[in-house]
Amino acid sequence: MKRQLTLAGSDFERYRKPTRREKFLAEMDRVVPWKELGAVIEPYYPKATSAGGRPPVGLERMLRIHCLQLWFDLSDPAVEEALYDSLAMRSFAGIDLGREPVPDETTVMRFRHLLERHKLGERIFETVGRVLVQRGLRLSKGTIVDATIIAAPSSTKNAEGERDPEMHQVKKGNEWHFGMKAHVGVDSQSKVIHSVVVTPANMADCKVMDRLLLGHETRVYGDQAYKSQGGVIRAKAPKARDFTNRQCKWKHFIDEAIKAKNRTKSRIRSRVEHSIGVIKRVFGFRKVRYRGLAKNGNRLFVTAALANIFLVRYTVLGAVRPR
Repeated sequence: MKRQLTLAGSDFERYRKPTRREKFLAEMDRVVPWKELGAVIEPYYPKATSAGGRPPVGLERMLRIHCLQLWFDLSDPAVEEALYDSLAMRSFAGIDLGREPVPDETTVMRFRHLLERHKLGERIFETVGRVLVQRGLRLSKGTIVDATIIAAPSSTKNAEGERDPEMHQVKKGNEWHFGMKAHVGVDSQSKVIHSVVVTPANMADCKVMDRLLLGHETRVYGDQAYKSQGGVIRAKAPKARDFTNRQCKWKHFIDEAIKAKNRTKSRIRSRVEHSIGVIKRVFGFRKVRYRGLAKNGNRLFVTAALANIFLVRYTVLGAVRPR
């Protein structure tokens, strides 16, 4: 995408230092497969007509703005505001305020609804995985399965006077959580997310384990929530060995041998936390923004795709590691 610096952005900022945001966006500009992702969306994107009217905003520009929303956890109005405020974001999206305005929040919302309506989030996730394999990513024969809760507002002080009916509550430890659950299957070596399932928070982790396995695994890792799924593992991945953690503590007894084995397994299993950490801590997807599983699931699929790019940007995609 062609960009031009304004006079203020070139001559009068001679001593300006690049910010972390600018460095991050420059990395993502180089490594995100824009052409392949655009090809997924293009058949559904509005076309300019000869009947007149305002032509649609360029597809790649809207895709870049959508990525900005996910990277910086911005709502539709907030991303419009941020684009007016941030030169780095405008440059990334290819917007010159001397020639054109920023797409308004309604345009951003319609693009997001387009992805949700045609379930393109899942296809974007699959496309990114395929591109990474084509560029040299090698998936190991080990899979780590895990789940994390994405919180939803529990308040009933809204127009409907009720909580989101598709979200549910679950007790974890001594605390109750309300929201949805993101189940992921992660490659044990590269930490790349290869499977995603979205359910209400009260769905047991083990219930969707078969949907997180690829079938060619020789090792499957998971916490104690998956300890009873040996039969599921053998049915989906016949060559896989079950390396899920086992219960080692009872009321008055601790089995030190099982505890030591769990500790060894967890050295591998803990890598899944890095992948989930990118989604929740780096990209800020700790809480749902929309009502319903479908909309938030679409966001999760696209965010997981961007997290995979982030995780392998130096090893597979050739980004220059900062010194």
